[in-house]
Amino acid sequence: QVHVVESGGGSVQAGGSLRLSCAASGDLICISAMGWYRQAPGKERELVADISSGGSTNYADSVKGRFTISRDNAKKTLYLQMNNVKPEDTAVYYCKADIRGCYNDRYILGSWGQGTQVTVSS
Repeated sequence: QVHVVESGGGSVQAGGSLRLSCAASGDLICISAMGWYRQAPGKERELVADISSGGSTNYADSVKGRFTISRDNAKKTLYLQMNNVKPEDTAVYYCKADIRGCYNDRYILGSWGQGTQVTVSS
């Protein structure tokens, strides 16, 4: 099994900051890209940011300049630094780790965490 666990969510006032963490674990897993997604009530899950194994990043327009995604490959951990948060950032944030073949580098599956709630009050 591959376990993906998010942490760091909570309640914060608009303009504040949060740092989310996502730890992936499992025997002999190899991970390619990792990403953060979020889902607000009544809305579809959307990509917030992702990062390749080589460190290339991609951000949703709504979070550019405010959020920073990073990873520690040795620790198999993903981070999302959220600055200047807005009420529209309120959502459950999910971490996804793309599991790859360790030998052929082919995509196997995306492993999702359970989600962590972020609530931004105005």
